[in-house]
Amino acid sequence: WQDREESIYIYRLSWHGHSQIGYFCLASVDDYDSGRIRKHELTRADKEADRTKLTDIQNAQIGPVLLMYASDRELDGYLEQATQSSPLVDFVATDEVRHEIWRIHDPQTITQIREGFKKLDYLYVADGHHRSAAASNLCKTRRKLNPDYSGEEPFNFFLAAIFPHNQLKILPYNRAVKDLNELSTETLLSRIRKKFAVDKVGKKWPDLTEHSMGMYLQSDWYLLKANPETYNDGDPLESLDVNILMHNILEPILGIKDPRTDRRIDFIGGIRGNQELVKLVDSGKCKVAFAMYPTSVERLMAVADANMIMPPKSTWFEPKLRSGLLIHLLS
Repeated sequence: WQDREESIYIYRLSWHGHSQIGYFCLASVDDYDSGRIRKHELTRADKEADRTKLTDIQNAQIGPVLLMYASDRELDGYLEQATQSSPLVDFVATDEVRHEIWRIHDPQTITQIREGFKKLDYLYVADGHHRSAAASNLCKTRRKLNPDYSGEEPFNFFLAAIFPHNQLKILPYNRAVKDLNELSTETLLSRIRKKFAVDKVGKKWPDLTEHSMGMYLQSDWYLLKANPETYNDGDPLESLDVNILMHNILEPILGIKDPRTDRRIDFIGGIRGNQELVKLVDSGKCKVAFAMYPTSVERLMAVADANMIMPPKSTWFEPKLRSGLLIHLLS
C-alpha cells in the first residue's frame, strides 16, 4: 500500500541473539555527493552501471543502502520509544532473520528526528556502495532532464536504513589460497615466523583477537600473532588485519599481488564459518586458509574519516537488510 503521509519508519532486525534498530527513510544524494555521507569502498563500473539502469527502468529503489551514524543519545532514544508499540510488520524470513517495522507519522516527531540528523557531522556507508553510487548517477541524469528541478523531487533521495554504529555486527571475511607459491610447508612456516608468533593448536579453532589470525594448513590450525613491527597502529588503513595479512604473507610469501584480480585467492564470508575453510583445504581445492578477526565498526569509520579506501572483502555485515519491504518511487 502507498503511504499517504510523510513518514519515517523504524526497522529492527533480530538474528541469532543479535538485534539492531535503525531508521528506514530517505537519504540525500547531495549529502552523498558532497562527502557528508562517507564511503570506504571502490565500486566497479560495470556493477554501478547495471544498478543505475535497473533503478531507472524500475523507476524505484527497492533495496536500501545500509548507513550508520556515530551513536547519538537523542536519535537512539527515538528508536527505543518507537518500538514500545506493536509493529506494523513482523515476520521471520527463511534465513531466520526477524524483521519488524514501526511507522512514525507525527509531524513534530519527524521534525525532531530530522533536526537530530542535521546535527551530525557525517553518515557512513556500511554496505551498499553500488546502490548509493547508482542513486547519484540517476539523480544527475534526471536533473539534466529536469533543469528546473527544486531539489525536493524523489530522485534527489535514495532509500536507506540508518543504524547507530554500536548496533551493527561485522563478521570476518576469510581468505583461502589455492597453492603455496611453490613453497614447502616448512619453508612457508619458516618465513611466516619472521613476522608472526606462530603457535600450532591442532584441530581446534584458535581464539582470535585483533592483529591475530588463524591459519589452516595440512589439517592443522595455527594461531598467528603479528609482531608489532609488521604494522603501524596509528595508520587507520595499515593497521587493518586484512592489510597485515596482505603485506606480510599473501604478497611477499604467497605471491598474491592484486587480490581483486588474482584467481589463486578466494574470499569466504564469515557467515559460512571456519568449517568452510577446513572443507576447502581438506578437499584439496585450496592449500592454506586464513580465518580473520572481524574488522571493527570503529576502524571502518576511521578509514572513511581519513578519506581512505578499505581493501577488497574487508567486512561482512550480518544480518542483511531485506529488499522490498519499503519501496521509494522516483516519480
